[in-house]
Amino acid sequence: MATVQCENPSELHNLVDVELPPTTWKEVDQQSISLFADATGDHQWIHVDEERSIAGPYGTTIAHGYLTLALIGPLFADVLAVTRASRVVNYGLDRVRFPAPLPSGTRVRLTSKISTASEVSGGVQVVVRATVESENSDKPVCVADAVFRYFD
Repeated sequence: MATVQCENPSELHNLVDVELPPTTWKEVDQQSISLFADATGDHQWIHVDEERSIAGPYGTTIAHGYLTLALIGPLFADVLAVTRASRVVNYGLDRVRFPAPLPSGTRVRLTSKISTASEVSGGVQVVVRATVESENSDKPVCVADAVFRYFD
């Protein structure tokens, strides 16, 4: 369920520099981490070996950075809906950082702000400063400038 509603992509210009509401908290559990490892072939022990990870630097397994990054799209879809957009395209990323690890079993939420909105052929492109916050950390687990295109 999206919190902010726009009728048309052109209305996205009105949301530049507006702090959007945070999403609800979502748990990133070991099953999600293991499924991501299977999907990507990245089975590094810090992600999937629960026993070994107890003695590791975080005392548990941690999510892959790219798993954390992959949460941005679906979480952002919960924050913003453009009713008459024919489609929304994840166009890419301009900047990504992982300031803190994301331990398994931790809940995260997204805070976001549209930094820019510009016309593109058939729609509007927005750059979103997306911050994935962890419930147990004073640092975000991911900060990215995500680029989305909303088409008429």
